Amino acid sequence: MARYIGNTNEDRDQMLKEVGLSNMDSLFDAVPESVLLKSDLNIPRAQSEIELMKNLKALSNKNLNVDNYTCFLGAGSYDHHIPAVIDQLLLRQEFFTAYTPYQPEISQGTLQVIFEYQTMISELTGLPVVNASMYDGATSMTEAAIMACESTKRKEILVAKSVHPENRQVLNTYAKFRDMTVTELSYQNGQVDVEDLKNKLNNNTAAVIIQSPNFFGVIEDIKQIADMAHENKSLIILNADPISLALLKSPEESGVDIAVGDGQPLGNPMSFGGPSLGYMAVTDKLMRKIPGRIVGETVDKEGNRGFVLTLQTREQHIRREKATSNICSNQALNALTATIYMTLMGKEGLKKVAELCYNKSHYAYDELIKTGKFSPVFDAPFFKEFVVKSGEQVNALNSKLLKKNIIGGYEVELQYPELKDGWMIAVTEKRTKAEIDDLVRKAVE
Repeated sequence: MARYIGNTNEDRDQMLKEVGLSNMDSLFDAVPESVLLKSDLNIPRAQSEIELMKNLKALSNKNLNVDNYTCFLGAGSYDHHIPAVIDQLLLRQEFFTAYTPYQPEISQGTLQVIFEYQTMISELTGLPVVNASMYDGATSMTEAAIMACESTKRKEILVAKSVHPENRQVLNTYAKFRDMTVTELSYQNGQVDVEDLKNKLNNNTAAVIIQSPNFFGVIEDIKQIADMAHENKSLIILNADPISLALLKSPEESGVDIAVGDGQPLGNPMSFGGPSLGYMAVTDKLMRKIPGRIVGETVDKEGNRGFVLTLQTREQHIRREKATSNICSNQALNALTATIYMTLMGKEGLKKVAELCYNKSHYAYDELIKTGKFSPVFDAPFFKEFVVKSGEQVNALNSKLLKKNIIGGYEVELQYPELKDGWMIAVTEKRTKAEIDDLVRKAVE
């Protein structure tokens, strides 16, 4: 380990002498004997770099991966194409950082990336104000709910049951400690039950949270729900797949106050569920309530273009009681990835990806239904993900496909017991016709 920790035995002896100790064990004298480990750690002996890399690769090869398996699993993390150039651009020294620009004047590369990221998310959502990103889609949605409560001085959040279950769990965790009430809205045909929404809207409703495309992949009638929320003087929060925004109406066009979502589809790998980034875009009216930070463009005294932290509402920069959030980092490296991806794809490229997802998923849906082994669960419009009812248990179906190098769909029944034998398939632009046909054929064998 000397290559990574350069302290020699002589160095350690000198440091111990300086603090008046005779050996390393003396550093832990304050730790009670009862909690000290009395045996050696169960770890292998030290290895050379060659041995270590071979062992790590052997362990890695035991994992399923989307290079060797065809993936139809989504449910929040998607197998989109990642251009090879992204990894190379990520390594440029002026950009390569995942940490906070504490000294922004010497972090111009980082600030420029964030500024460009904010600009592109604003163009995607149609909303004028975008922060420097959040941890992930779940925290972004939850911070939006907190912001809605602070802005409206109300305490209840109505959240659709068709919103990702894990996002709702994070929301409930935060709400428990912030004196917020979270009430779920039921669904009909995979979409928000507007009658249930009408009955539950009240003068304490701060915001209505919906997801579109929602967890089932279904596209919601956002405008209708937004109008109902605004009539009640509540805000509307939309959780949206950023790829879908290249094809569907923008949140701004649908009357959305806060648009949030997970940026994983924008060039970030699935990586066993993370890390990722959460995007957040708001109206001008909510700018002062937005969590995190906003990067702005300016000029220096010589007229050169430069970037500054325009708004910093996090608790490390201002008095804690005045902070909008205690989230401190903005997942800058993942936001950089998203920025490079959006730059490479451009407007037409993003639209093409969205169209391919839409067309290929609908082809897969039609082919599965044709077999007679699968039946529709919802007949509402969907984007790139859909639920069908399987003629056999989903876990058995997925196990069968896995033996044939196919990662099958999500077992919806795990989170929605009422959708027994529901199988949720995600189809991205990466899936070929041959791969889809192979899924259909092997699913019915």
